[in-house]
Amino acid sequence: MITVKLNKPDFEYDIHSLIKAFYPSEEVYVSQKEYDKNQGGCANEPPEVSYHMTVDYKENEIVFVFFQGDELCVREAVWVDYSDRRETKNALKRTLYGLLSKYTKQTLPWGNLTGIRPVKIPMNLLEEGRGDGEIAQYMRDTYAVSDEKIDLSIEIAKRELALLRKLDYEDGYSLYIGIPFCPSTCLYCSFTSYPLGIWKDRMEDYLAALEREIDFTAVKFAHKKLNTIYIGGGTPTTLTAGQLDGLLRKIKCSFDLSHLVEFTVEAGRPDSITRDKLAVLRRHGISRISINPQTMKQGTLDLIGRRHTVEQTVESFLLARELGFDNINMDLIMGLPQETLLDIENTMERLRELDPDSITVHSLAIKRAARLRMFKDDYKDYKIVNTKEHIALTARIAREMGMVPYYLYRQKNMAGNFENVGYAREGKEGIYNVLIMEEKQTIVACGAGSITKRVYPDGRIERCENVKDVAQYIARIGEMIERKKQLF
Repeated sequence: MITVKLNKPDFEYDIHSLIKAFYPSEEVYVSQKEYDKNQGGCANEPPEVSYHMTVDYKENEIVFVFFQGDELCVREAVWVDYSDRRETKNALKRTLYGLLSKYTKQTLPWGNLTGIRPVKIPMNLLEEGRGDGEIAQYMRDTYAVSDEKIDLSIEIAKRELALLRKLDYEDGYSLYIGIPFCPSTCLYCSFTSYPLGIWKDRMEDYLAALEREIDFTAVKFAHKKLNTIYIGGGTPTTLTAGQLDGLLRKIKCSFDLSHLVEFTVEAGRPDSITRDKLAVLRRHGISRISINPQTMKQGTLDLIGRRHTVEQTVESFLLARELGFDNINMDLIMGLPQETLLDIENTMERLRELDPDSITVHSLAIKRAARLRMFKDDYKDYKIVNTKEHIALTARIAREMGMVPYYLYRQKNMAGNFENVGYAREGKEGIYNVLIMEEKQTIVACGAGSITKRVYPDGRIERCENVKDVAQYIARIGEMIERKKQLF
C-alpha cells in the first residue's frame, strides 16, 4: 500500500490517479487523516505500507516528500498561484509526475493526463485555430504526453471534428436505450448487467417500464432532430426476436427518424445472436451492429466467463454478412489474463480473415465492482500484460486492413496505462461513440443504469442518472421520468 497524508483536503482524486498509474498493483490511500491499519475492522491482515508521501499546501507552494519506510527518497516543491485552480492542478500534476518518474525511472505514454477524454484537448485547440505544432508543444509541456500519443490524439481530433459536422448540436439530440442483461457476467465486467437466467421472467416488466420512458422522451423532444440511436447494454440480443421487434417498432412509431444518421444495435455476445434476431434488425434498417469476440483464443474466453466459442463468433459474423449487414464492428480487449503478444497477433489475424468494417481495441480496465478485483486473491497468479508492442500490433494490422483511428478514450486502472481506440474504414465510424466521449450534443438515455447528459450551448453539462437495479427501475419508473422532467 501507498499512503499519502495531506495537510488539507484538496486534489485527492488527481494525486490518487497519478500514483495509481505508476503503481497499478498497489492500494493507494490519500487523505488528510492518517492511515489506520485497523480501519473497518477487517479480519484480514492489513496491507503493509510500501511507500508514504506527504503533500503540504503552503502559502505559495506545494511540497511533496516521498518516503520508503523511514528513508526519504525524493522531495519536490512547486510554486503556485492558488487563485488559478486549473493551473494549480496542472502544476501539481506536473511536479508529482516528475517526482514519480524520477523515482521509478519510468515514463507513462500519456504523461500526467489522468482524465478519460484526452482528445478533447487537441479538439478544443483545433477549434480555436491552433496549428499541430502549437498543440503538440502544449501537450508536451503541460501534460508530458509522449510524441506518439500526441500525434494519435491530434489525428483523431481532426477526424472527430469532420464526423461531428454531420450533426446538429443546437436542434439535434441522440438517444441511448439500455438492455442491462447478459448471458453471463464476465470476470472483468463492472457494467450494469444482470444474468439473463435470473431476470427472464421479468423481461416484459422491464420492457414495459422502458416504453414509458421512451414515450416521455418522444413527446419531450418532438421538436428536436434525432441524429443517432444506440441500443446497448448488457447485451441487447438477450431479448428474443419478438421482443427486439417490439422494441424497434416502438422506437420507429415514437420518433421522427428522418434526421437519423446512425442507428446502432450492440449485438455483442455471439452466444446471444440468432438468424431470427439478425433478421429483425435487418428488417428494421439498423445501419450498424457490433459482434464482440474480445479475443479469439478459446482458453481466454473460458477463463473470463464468456460462454461462447470462437466458432460461434465466426458463425455469427458470417451470418450477419449473409443477411446483408455492411457495417459490423468487433470489440477486442488487450491485457486479458494469461494472453501473450502471440495470442493478440493470432486474434488480429483471425479478424483480418473475417474483414469487419471497424475494430474497437480496448485496454483492460479492472474496476472496483469487477470480480477480477473484488476477489483478486483468487486471481493473483493470472498475468495481465499490455505493452506498447500490443498496442502497436493492433494499430498496424488495423491500418493494413484499411482502417484509421477515429475515436479514443481512457479509463482509470487501464492495463499498461494505455487507451481504447476505435478503428474504422471511411464511412463506417461509430458517430455515437464520438458523441459520448466529446459531449458535444445532448444524449437522452433510457433504461436501468443509463445516464442522460444535457449539453447547453455554452458547453455546460448536466446529468441525471437512472437507478442501476432492474427491480428498482421497474418500481420507480415514474421517478426516473420525473428526473428527466427536472433536467429538461
